[in-house]
Amino acid sequence: NEMDACIMEGKTLKAGAIAGVQHIKNPVSLARKVMEDSEHVLLMGEGAVQFAKEMKMAMEPDSYFFVEQRFNQLKQAKDSNTIILDHTAPVPDEKKFGTVGAVALDVHGNIAAATSTGGMTNKRWGRVGDSPVIGAGTYANNATCGISCTGHGEFFLRAVVAYDISCLME
Repeated sequence: NEMDACIMEGKTLKAGAIAGVQHIKNPVSLARKVMEDSEHVLLMGEGAVQFAKEMKMAMEPDSYFFVEQRFNQLKQAKDSNTIILDHTAPVPDEKKFGTVGAVALDVHGNIAAATSTGGMTNKRWGRVGDSPVIGAGTYANNATCGISCTGHGEFFLRAVVAYDISCLME
């Protein structure tokens, strides 16, 4: 299980993101730590996990993240040599648990946006999607809007969709 996440605040345009992490119980919380407690914007893989340990973030074993439906999707994807998105049609009567996006506006007019995902099933090693990339899958600007995207990340990356929407609003 690998996860990506991002958070951005529209007042300051500060952002934090993590990519390709394992065992992090709350990836958006780690992205926030990157934003608030480091000089960086995006940490990935083992470096991000090491930072999480230094920040005393909650960690969980692989079993915590196991979802039988997603495991079955992985087997299906491997058998057919395809990639399955987290929102690919679920089994009837099952709930979708995949990419999570949130945009918030406080009483002072400050906007924040966050996105967290487990990404594609059967993706290539090292693949990072749009969710942790500022301006592609997540963006916030008090002057315009807050955005959190979900879908096939490659399209959002190529078009820098979240930032482009903010620019169009401006």
